[in-house]
Amino acid sequence: MGPTRAERRRRSEQRILTAARTLFAARGYERTTIRAVAEEAGVDPSLVIQNFGSKRELFSRAVRITAVPDTGAEPVEQLLETLGLKLGGLPPQSLAMMRSMLTHPEAADSARALLERQVDQIGEALTCEDASLRAALAVSVMLGVSIGHQLLELSALSEASPNDIARLLRPSLQALLRPVPEADS
Repeated sequence: MGPTRAERRRRSEQRILTAARTLFAARGYERTTIRAVAEEAGVDPSLVIQNFGSKRELFSRAVRITAVPDTGAEPVEQLLETLGLKLGGLPPQSLAMMRSMLTHPEAADSARALLERQVDQIGEALTCEDASLRAALAVSVMLGVSIGHQLLELSALSEASPNDIARLLRPSLQALLRPVPEADS
């Protein structure tokens, strides 16, 4: 006996989501069409609409990302571990979100929510008065490195090993996330 109707539907949805992630990552939101996603997935465009309703909903489902798990590591090392994963290659949904976040409001909202969770997670590990600001600055630095490496493909970043990048970033992140107590005047 072959797959059930529900199993075939799930497989079709997964093929559509995989195709959407690939195209949104390569082209961004604006240049990806329902027709192109359907062609990439090997389905009729009406099936994409039937399963997802609209391009916006398809995008929302395709770029859904879970927060970075808390490894229990010190904030600087946790950020560098996360960066190492990103430099090894971002998953298509992350690339799709990054490529689209400056031109599509929903991608910006998704990216903001994910980054805010990371800022909160790091800020909670700090004990200084301006912990949230320090965490936001550190996360922004890491985002910039990820964009420079993954989207802009800056040659110096692309040619450097993740260990070399981490070695050079570590002191600045430590200075940012481990403030030196002010001396008594």
